[in-house]
Amino acid sequence: MSIIRTAVPLVVLTGVLTGCAGLQKTDWPTCAAVGGVGGAALGAIKSSAWAGGGAVFGAGMAAAYCWVHGDGDADGDGVPDSRDKCPDTPQGVKVDAAGCPIVAVVVVEEVVVVKQEAIVVRDVNFEFNSARLTAADKEKLNIIAARLKKDAANAQLKVTGYTDSVGNEAYNLKLSKARAQSVVEYLIDSGVPRSQFVSVEGAGESNPVASNQTPEGRAQNRRTEILIIR
Repeated sequence: MSIIRTAVPLVVLTGVLTGCAGLQKTDWPTCAAVGGVGGAALGAIKSSAWAGGGAVFGAGMAAAYCWVHGDGDADGDGVPDSRDKCPDTPQGVKVDAAGCPIVAVVVVEEVVVVKQEAIVVRDVNFEFNSARLTAADKEKLNIIAARLKKDAANAQLKVTGYTDSVGNEAYNLKLSKARAQSVVEYLIDSGVPRSQFVSVEGAGESNPVASNQTPEGRAQNRRTEILIIR
């Protein structure tokens, strides 16, 4: 029985010391506490009077062993040196399980820029059989000029005029260009730089967007389109 009584505490204390080798140096108080229990057990084998001394002896041995053989943390990042792949991490920097700084992933949202946009100008009726703008036409173009100056500064502008199918085709072609030119000149007078207008064309009655068989359809076909190229 005496052999068993001696062997069990020794096994306990040996296990404590072996376990301490895998801990950090800062864990020495825990090793000391557990070692003290093992030392007390060893001391009690001799007599109860030896239990206190054994506890002190066991605690001291366990703490010292933990300090000497324990795993350190030189950079103080919370990762033991044996597992720290970045041992010189600056203080306060968050690290991963390997002790290396956590790199923040910045997600950049792609800004979708509209490369081309068309403004379709309708209800600009001009004077009868003329390319001269009416007062009502100018009010509508004032709104378009303000938008171009705000949202399309430095963009290239292509302007194309269209008519309905009423009248001679050749005449409509000429009239559509003259009306497109009138729109451009008014926009320039309203502050849109002339250099932004890269082309002014008349397409006559081609490319209708509605039927020419009804008044409503013909009104839609009489239009000026401003293509914005950014």
